[in-house]
Amino acid sequence: MTDFARAVQDILAAGQRMDARGWVPATAGNISRKLDDGRIALTRSGGHKGFLQAQDIITVDANGKPHRPEDRPSAETLLHCQIYQMDPTAGAVLHGHSVASTVLSMVEKGPALYLSDYEVLKVFEGQSTHATTVPVPLFDNDQDIARLATVVVPSFGAMPAGYIIRGHGVYVWGKDMPTALARLEGLEFLLACALERRKLGV
Repeated sequence: MTDFARAVQDILAAGQRMDARGWVPATAGNISRKLDDGRIALTRSGGHKGFLQAQDIITVDANGKPHRPEDRPSAETLLHCQIYQMDPTAGAVLHGHSVASTVLSMVEKGPALYLSDYEVLKVFEGQSTHATTVPVPLFDNDQDIARLATVVVPSFGAMPAGYIIRGHGVYVWGKDMPTALARLEGLEFLLACALERRKLGV
């Protein structure tokens, strides 16, 4: 099996998992995996992530340019490319639109959400105890993705849990697809906890 074929399998499985948990409603979200030759395999624009087929996965270069002119990548492809450029260890990137990430990022006026004292924090790189606080930076939504990317740059190296675009969704990555999925699942669990605590007023 070729590396691209394995990447397609990884992306299809991730899409089904994210869809089953309500993290990619309608045609929201996008998923990518870096290939051994430096190309990036990712979901084409407009597809429902729970019903992806092999033909829904395309490849782009490190700058987000599709290898086939007829392929149309997501407008947010540049954010995937940026993660791979800024973190050479990244092998997969996941972007989802959960209720918790959307609501919390809209009601929180500060520059980040802070997650403290949860056992699940250990899923993030560099965390070895629950007795810690992990920031999740919040960036204002911007249809100019290149401009948004420049705003995100200064926070690289200081966001082990990924980041959130306000009213939009999360970006999480890892060395491979299983790691990225584990971090996404951990982050979504913690965001759901944070939302429940706000509802309870604690």
